[in-house]
Amino acid sequence: MRVVVTRPENAARRTAERLQDLGHQPVLLPLTKAIHHPDAALTALTTQHAALAVTSAEAVRVLSSLGERLSPCLGQTLYAVGETTAKAAEDAGFRNIRSGAGTGAELAELIAGDASTFDAPLLYLSGKPRSPKFEDGLRTNNVPFVTAEVYEMVPIAYDEVFIRDILLDPPVDAVFLYSRENARLLCDFAAPHLKELASVQFVCLSDNVAEIIPPEFHRNIKIARHPDEDGIFALL
Repeated sequence: MRVVVTRPENAARRTAERLQDLGHQPVLLPLTKAIHHPDAALTALTTQHAALAVTSAEAVRVLSSLGERLSPCLGQTLYAVGETTAKAAEDAGFRNIRSGAGTGAELAELIAGDASTFDAPLLYLSGKPRSPKFEDGLRTNNVPFVTAEVYEMVPIAYDEVFIRDILLDPPVDAVFLYSRENARLLCDFAAPHLKELASVQFVCLSDNVAEIIPPEFHRNIKIARHPDEDGIFALL
């Protein structure tokens, strides 16, 4: 299968190697690049908070860039959205990690179960743009929190001819989509070529991502049973 990988470049190369090992042809099309704001992270960490929460490994990369300045925080409780983010936090040196089941809504439920022990707000180290479901879940459960935007994902501009060649020369069989923003950007790029892409499979990390796919492609959507890359690969 010819598979488009829409992750940022560093992560996309790891995914591409995995696809090649399985006999597929990966096509790298990173749709965004990360801009880190380590100063915003450092300022947020100096405020009083009961625990930390991260919903992406990118936020952990920002924290890791602080080096020795992160050391005082490594013993704090850190809530990670899923196993991949938890592993990144472990690699960064965090010692007290609570891992959610993979979605923001599920992470909010996990934190709500512990919130009665909090003596200060939760500190959510987030990106921009982001899904509102984690923060909505915290509000629904009356969990006090503060959000600090420590990175942003900036769209990458591509020439229309380049996009056409990526998608149609030869036609791709599947597209891996990891976030709502990636799904939105991919669908915008693909809009002029809808007829030619009638059979492409949209392999989505979660229901939240799949909601962005246009109605004419709903029959082509596959959603990972578990919101991680293993779940995506299981759909090939």
